[in-house]
Amino acid sequence: MENREGQKVPNVTFRTRANGDWKDVTSDDIFKGKTVIVFSLPGAFTPTCSSTHLPRYNELAGTFKDNGVDEIVCMSVNDAFVMDAWKEDQEAENVTLIPDGNGEFSEGMGMLVDKSDLGFGKRSWRYSMLVKDGVIEKMFIEPDVPGDPFEVSDADTMIDYINANAIKPQAISIITKPGCPYCSAAKKMLEKNGMDYEEIVLGHDATIRTVRAMTGKDTVPQVFIEGQYIGGSEELDLYLDDAKAA
Repeated sequence: MENREGQKVPNVTFRTRANGDWKDVTSDDIFKGKTVIVFSLPGAFTPTCSSTHLPRYNELAGTFKDNGVDEIVCMSVNDAFVMDAWKEDQEAENVTLIPDGNGEFSEGMGMLVDKSDLGFGKRSWRYSMLVKDGVIEKMFIEPDVPGDPFEVSDADTMIDYINANAIKPQAISIITKPGCPYCSAAKKMLEKNGMDYEEIVLGHDATIRTVRAMTGKDTVPQVFIEGQYIGGSEELDLYLDDAKAA
């Protein structure tokens, strides 16, 4: 795979969907006068792409913005309907998903590969790049080995290149249930302190058995921060007070 740092991105018109209608989006629309991250992957709904690649870029979007990135673009050789459905499924509101349906952009990047052995046909090789005003500043290309390597095109590698000292958001999860005042109080505490969180709702994402298995408790909320079990709303309040005092 050729590293194309210092070159302009391919001039392509993408067929996208907006409000139920077709909308043409050009390379200039995406890149002109902006700092853009592109990460390209083999396909929507595929395991690594769904579990790690797209979610982490979505999670770090605020950090990228704080460090001068205007837009994060996920590119795949899929049609607009598939990409829109995947974005909705992933709740990836911080990333722009662009369908390279005919593979023109991927081919222009020298990244179009044959995955006919998997029944995929022509797809993009996995890579990421930082593009400034249409010119590629940096590329992270996965090694040319069998399978689907995922070693260097991840969001953390990209943010470390842009700013090795960038402050990344903490991984925070809170288990709640609808109508719970203590859950609302805990969420307000996190929001007041500028702490983004993942909400796991009983009856939708989990059951009380899940809570019991994870915490030994039968009550909500239950809060976890960076792998540490914090507890309920009172314990969260104490944790935040201790963090401010430190």
